[in-house]
Amino acid sequence: MGVDEYDIEKQPDVVHTHGSPTHVGHGGEKGLYVDETGAVPGESFVIGDSLYARLQRFAGRFNIEQRGIERVPENERTDTSLVKVGTMWLAANLVVSSFAIGLLGTNPNIYALGFGDACLTILFINLLGITPVCFFSSFGPRFGLRQMVLSRFYFGYYGVKVIACFNIVACIGWSSVNVIVGAQLINTVNSGVPGYAGIIIIAACTFIVTLFGYKVVHAYEMYTWPVILIVFFIVVGEFARSKAFYNIPMGVGKSETGSVLSFAASIFGFATGWTSYAADYTVYQPVGTSRVKTFFWTWAGLIFPLLFTEMLGAAIMTATINDTYYSDMFQKSSTGGILGAVLFPHLGKFGSFCLVLLALSIIANNCPNIYSVSLSLQILGRWTQRVPRFVWTFLGTLIYIAIAIPGYSHFESVLTNFMLLIGYWLAIYEGIALAEHFFFKHGINGYKVEIYDRPSLLPPSIAPLIAFGFGIMGAVMGMAQVWFVGPIGRKIGNPMFGGDVGFELAFAFAGISYCILRPIELKIFGR
Repeated sequence: MGVDEYDIEKQPDVVHTHGSPTHVGHGGEKGLYVDETGAVPGESFVIGDSLYARLQRFAGRFNIEQRGIERVPENERTDTSLVKVGTMWLAANLVVSSFAIGLLGTNPNIYALGFGDACLTILFINLLGITPVCFFSSFGPRFGLRQMVLSRFYFGYYGVKVIACFNIVACIGWSSVNVIVGAQLINTVNSGVPGYAGIIIIAACTFIVTLFGYKVVHAYEMYTWPVILIVFFIVVGEFARSKAFYNIPMGVGKSETGSVLSFAASIFGFATGWTSYAADYTVYQPVGTSRVKTFFWTWAGLIFPLLFTEMLGAAIMTATINDTYYSDMFQKSSTGGILGAVLFPHLGKFGSFCLVLLALSIIANNCPNIYSVSLSLQILGRWTQRVPRFVWTFLGTLIYIAIAIPGYSHFESVLTNFMLLIGYWLAIYEGIALAEHFFFKHGINGYKVEIYDRPSLLPPSIAPLIAFGFGIMGAVMGMAQVWFVGPIGRKIGNPMFGGDVGFELAFAFAGISYCILRPIELKIFGR
């Protein structure tokens, strides 16, 4: 194979490997054959004299991951540890950001739920929200494709660019919201450190980890979560010692219904927010890796930290009802303030040290966002794919810093509104993708993975984009935001505030309309 054929800058299409399909006879799915057409060998990134190749050779000197959205060949899938899949998601969710979500439920100025109904909402909505993340994580080993590239089978080659734009906004938005939480904690420890400085510190640390790519992200997540878990246990012990918990009774009536549904939308948005890059973190697993085991390792890594941190947040927030110290600290520094109220009275400087560690937990939370935003940017066009992944990682970091600094003083409203918007678009994505998988591809064997980069053979994008529009319509009709309450959302709970059923209607409208439109598209285009 000639040098020019390996030069991605000269050859816009990915380099295809040829030969017989890979046979898998061990480790999981016995006797599985997978066509390796379209897989791109790692050595192709450095061949040639283009700027792209020179940048990749430079990156290779420092062991920076050179691969972007190109399909991973089987002989390069050397990550055999499913434990690392679980710890990746464990570390990414055992963070102060998920704790902050729990605060919303029992906050008397937001959802004002009782402690019991807040915990029940956290339990059941998280179980629902993480299911698509676990499901799509199992596709990475089978196909060696990133989540946005996999999405071409649902939205088509051109339609997925629209989805990638939503995902870019989600990655940047999550990163901005998360880094604000961390900066608040640092400011609580030392008021002399302004918000922008805390944001820059956390963002710079996150960039260093994500710069090196998949292996370093997994390694960082694997070794950092025990420290953060110990700190959270200290928080539990100190809060129990304070005896400040107040068991807010469970509410009743229409107003309670509206609050539960709106809180559920925030929980769902956080839990399911990983769906659009789920497969990104399993693409280096061997093709024979059990899909069932991948699903359950992902599930285990997600469910424990989400339930633990969010319920802890809901519990600690109850102290603001009767304890003026807690309420004053929360008013002063929001999430950082209320954690400081738990840790400072008896632990002093060690409590401050614990708070700094919790602030740095944001790095683990933001690593998947900033790693995956580069992959979504690459899928926008052939020219964006010619920009190495690590360059996009740097640019993405600069953008979310620029957003987070002015947003620092408005964190709570930003968090609430952003969580709901994320839930809306991902519900639409899931409604369409799951409908295509189960009703039209009839399961995993219905994918012709070798056509993943062939626009003329992939779906023409018409049905999914129209269905996406119907999904938006459903979200608008069911939403209950401070700036707009939809006609259906208004009928639930207090008419002034409503109850948010936007993600439920978005999923239903998108899925049902897609099931109606897709057969027509297949009949006309045959693909």
